[in-house]
Amino acid sequence: MKSEIDPLRRQLLGAAVLTAAIAELGPAAAAQPVSSTAAGFPPLRHVRTDLLDIAYAEVGPADGRPVILLHGWPYDIHAFAQVAPILAAKGYRVIVPFVRGYGETRILSPDTMRNGQPSAVALDTVAMMDALKIQSAVLAGFDWGARTADIIAALWPERCKGLVSVSGYLIGSQASGKIPLPPEAEYQWWYQFYFATERGKEGYAKNLNDFNKLIWRLASPKWNFDDATFNRTAAAFDNPDHVDIVIHNYRWRQGLAAGEAKYDAIEAKLAAAPTIGVPTITMEGDANGAPHPPPSAYAKKFTGRYEHRTISGGVGHNLPQEAPDAFARAVIDVAAT
Repeated sequence: MKSEIDPLRRQLLGAAVLTAAIAELGPAAAAQPVSSTAAGFPPLRHVRTDLLDIAYAEVGPADGRPVILLHGWPYDIHAFAQVAPILAAKGYRVIVPFVRGYGETRILSPDTMRNGQPSAVALDTVAMMDALKIQSAVLAGFDWGARTADIIAALWPERCKGLVSVSGYLIGSQASGKIPLPPEAEYQWWYQFYFATERGKEGYAKNLNDFNKLIWRLASPKWNFDDATFNRTAAAFDNPDHVDIVIHNYRWRQGLAAGEAKYDAIEAKLAAAPTIGVPTITMEGDANGAPHPPPSAYAKKFTGRYEHRTISGGVGHNLPQEAPDAFARAVIDVAAT
């Protein structure tokens, strides 16, 4: 597998590629309701599941092989603004959804729990695939998005043709979240302890953008992003459920908040740390400042065709935005297996 994309792909990242991708969608593009435009993407589309109105960007031919790109916290679909047109130019149908609690994605009912537990977030993607009539897709993500992709690949492999997962195997459980770590590792999880308190929840809500910009800097210490880059993502945090979902996710992981009973059976399967048998490429940046396991700790969890790639050059936690060529190449290579 090649590790680099032809430098000429730089010429494909402009408006011409996106215009061509939209044109190739043809009548299908008009069939979906659209809303505002995220920078670097055509107008957003919306699809409804039983729980959500999911806002997503789509580029590439409507009959192309599906690829779903999944973001994490505190990021959004702009992490894939350079990756998506590369894949669209290769003929893939690329779908980039806002996770629950981000952007224009909305929980439909005020009575639905603002739940951030991993099984609920993963099932959002499965429900979106069902609504879009996508039986199987290549799933690729980082942070929460990698965890979601891992879960689907492990429990519903028929829905996952291939997997690209930054930081590898991220399936966990409440029990594993309670196990003490060495002091240096515990120090890296400072924000989870902060979120466990009501002061932390209030502080996150009050200082949302400053807090998340700090996370960006700590997680990607060598990434020199500018204010404009951060601000276009920060708009996605202006979601009525964002704070509640983020806080619940981290409290649930530590066993400090209950989930929903309807997900108990799935969480029980995940607690057993199931292996993943679909073709997989795991990735890591050489300057990832966020907590992450070493590749040797999870290599045996992938039982199918498997490769790990460490991306050099000061690449941090937001690997697809910091190294879009490498991330797109991994998607293309795993899709070819």
